[in-house]
Amino acid sequence: MKNVNVALLQLCSGRNTQHNLAQIEQQIKQLPSSVKLVMTPENALLFADAATYKKRAEIEGQGPLQAAVSELAKRYNVWILIGSMPLVSRENAEKITSSSLLFDEKGNIQARYDKIHMFDVSITDEQGTYNESSIYQRGEHITVVDTPVGRLGMTICYDLRFPGLFQALREQGAEIISVPAAFTRLTGKAHWEPLLRARAIENQCIIVAPAQVGVHGTRKTWGHTLAVDGWGKVLKKNVDAVSALELNLRVDSLEVMREQIKVVKHNRFRPHLTSLINKESTTKE
Repeated sequence: MKNVNVALLQLCSGRNTQHNLAQIEQQIKQLPSSVKLVMTPENALLFADAATYKKRAEIEGQGPLQAAVSELAKRYNVWILIGSMPLVSRENAEKITSSSLLFDEKGNIQARYDKIHMFDVSITDEQGTYNESSIYQRGEHITVVDTPVGRLGMTICYDLRFPGLFQALREQGAEIISVPAAFTRLTGKAHWEPLLRARAIENQCIIVAPAQVGVHGTRKTWGHTLAVDGWGKVLKKNVDAVSALELNLRVDSLEVMREQIKVVKHNRFRPHLTSLINKESTTKE
């Protein structure tokens, strides 16, 4: 098998956290030993209703779900990104956030990102209305962190529609940007791939987007886990299989295009981005 260093897990998660963890482990155990970083979608450990999210929310660094992921990271000697899970807010202990957590191969948490943009929309699908702000407090910080495969900027799902966030991550040195998602089938069919390719091209970053697929109670998700290079080329795609997408990411491939087309240097709105970064950044080296 060709050497690979990243795996994007496509899941069909539900209310049963043990089943979700087993689904994740089943995919991880089949990966080659060359994989250094495993990424999971939004709602990877729990895909349920508002009351359940609030009941099962954990304090960062505590709780059975985080303990289970930490053990998986150690057992398989890989970094694991949990695309999102409910955590107690850092700003208000009475609130919860939809948060990505990045564990290193020793099971330690290296980074946290709380979803900034809430999915409060009305669309013509089977559910119709989505109101994340009634469940979660929005995040207040951007996050960029060093990983074994490159410098990673973190986002979650609906964040994809807000290019300013991605520009701020690039300003902080992001080479790879994660977009764990549970896109609806309706919006996914229309917008998922074009938006991912646009964010990659605009920021000359590799975009990696592990996705939920299938039916989750009243929701149906689009799947189509994708990896896109900094030129906007789709490197690999998993349409609807509940399985891992394996690939070899090379961040050094970004150097030439960034030198040829200097979008960061040419951006006339950089002062605004710098202000945003100074206010909200949470960066770990």
